[in-house]
Amino acid sequence: MSRKILVLFLAAVLTLSAAVVASAEKKVTVLGVWGADETPSFMKMVEPFEAATGIRVDFTGTRDLPAILTMRVAAGNPPDVSALPNPGQLEEFAKIGALVDLATFMDMSKVRSDYAKTWLDLASYKGKLYGFFISADLKSLVWYSPKAFASAGYEVPKTWDELMALSDKIVADGKAPWAIGLESGAASGWPGTDWIEDIMLRSTSPEVYDKWVSHEIPWTDPKVKRAFELFGKIARNEKYLYGGTTGALTSFFGDAPNALFTTPPNAYMHRQATFIKSFILNANPGLVAGVDFNFFPFPPIDAEYGTPALGAADLFGMFNDTPEARAFMRYLITPGAQEIWVAALGKLSANGRVNPNAYPDDLTRKAAEILVGAETFRFDGSDLMPAAVGAGTFWSGILDYVGGENLDTVLETIEASAVDAYKE
Repeated sequence: MSRKILVLFLAAVLTLSAAVVASAEKKVTVLGVWGADETPSFMKMVEPFEAATGIRVDFTGTRDLPAILTMRVAAGNPPDVSALPNPGQLEEFAKIGALVDLATFMDMSKVRSDYAKTWLDLASYKGKLYGFFISADLKSLVWYSPKAFASAGYEVPKTWDELMALSDKIVADGKAPWAIGLESGAASGWPGTDWIEDIMLRSTSPEVYDKWVSHEIPWTDPKVKRAFELFGKIARNEKYLYGGTTGALTSFFGDAPNALFTTPPNAYMHRQATFIKSFILNANPGLVAGVDFNFFPFPPIDAEYGTPALGAADLFGMFNDTPEARAFMRYLITPGAQEIWVAALGKLSANGRVNPNAYPDDLTRKAAEILVGAETFRFDGSDLMPAAVGAGTFWSGILDYVGGENLDTVLETIEASAVDAYKE
């Protein structure tokens, strides 16, 4: 969407919101999670809105979004518009009537044409749309060096069996196939939870995945145990890992992919989300995306379940029904606004009408195609679980399991915490 078209759209927004009179006094308060690195990009997206409407966007960023937002809602002082940590918290706020039903002021036929049903369902509660996603990260990816693969004669695997066969071949060649980093300070272990979630989606149905996330099946269920066992075939195999299991447990997640770009390579594959591209480029500024590094989809395990997309996304909802907030929400959901956002940060958009040329490179465009075209998308499961589990025993359980703990003991420990956490 060109800037001229975007301005014309914003003029239409004002016409629809007749009560909005452009003046320095008009503002919309916005709460988000972004810090010093991302806030300028968000404000760049906001600039055309402010210029065309005269509405000032009063943005506050915090890294403790769940707690701050919950506290403000409870105190009766919510922001007009806010990012939401995940669909689980959207549902919590919708249950208590804190969020505005977007259908009361948005053209829902247009919204449904822009977003796939799976995305709208994630932002809905009891059939009403309470939010939408402005950007996303795709997690179901394995990163590699095309040059290193070509030099060694390796081919990109298309199934789990081929992935394991390739790993065995790399070991037979005297090298380590995988670089894994589970260290992340107080959040250590979370990269392993993404592995489990991807494996769950490829070894059982999306419905079973949902039941696992909502604790309708226990952590000791055979399907959950199998996912851990498949993960363990890689993450507990000393020969598969650069640095062995000790290296996996102590390597910072953002540094782990650098093992792929040494001469010769210390490892050949790294499973991580689209955001890892920035870590790779920051550490290796001479590399060219799509040439020196690329990705392939995390392959299917059981053919009947295919290759669902696992990810996380930036979700927005509206707490105060003001003309300014309505105008801002109408703007945020447009392809034009999101094109500015994805161009600045290299994020992905779930809006199917975002121009692919807005993405900074072919690699990001490829990831966006996978995300938008996915028949099945599921949100990061640990983000939807109670914090005591999803950001607690699940993380520590990954570390314990990779460190050699008995799997039944690990799963029983997580299950014990889940029994209590899901009651609250």
